[in-house]
Amino acid sequence: MAKFVYSMDNILNIKQKLENQAKISFAQANSKYVEEDNKLKELFLKKAEYDRILRDYLHEDGKLDLEKLSKYRNNINVVKKMIQYQIIEVNKAKKIRDEYRFALQEKMKERKTHEVLKEKAFEEFKRELMKEEAKEVDGLISYTYSSNNEN
Repeated sequence: MAKFVYSMDNILNIKQKLENQAKISFAQANSKYVEEDNKLKELFLKKAEYDRILRDYLHEDGKLDLEKLSKYRNNINVVKKMIQYQIIEVNKAKKIRDEYRFALQEKMKERKTHEVLKEKAFEEFKRELMKEEAKEVDGLISYTYSSNNEN
């Protein structure tokens, strides 16, 4: 029986390797995005904690210490600036992640295209093989029929 050999198998293998590399790159970019997003969430929690501390301090009975009040407000302002910076970092990481996702999708499409071509080539190979087998069977039947008619 004939063996199926896909002429562009090496290209398909390269496409699979490129897809695997794109998966790794996307996973790294996604990990970076998650890390930056977690930092942002922590900053929001920190700001909420500072807001709570300031609110509690303002509701205490007694004298207000302007130095403490200034310190609390300063802490809140610093965290707000850190949040603004972190939002920028999250957006950068998200943009990079989306670029890697798009690249991965393209690599997957290319690989799938080559797999479809390979499947079509294999189907054509099977059809040709069946034609050859049918010719051989017809030849055997013709030979057997002609041998029987001569006797």
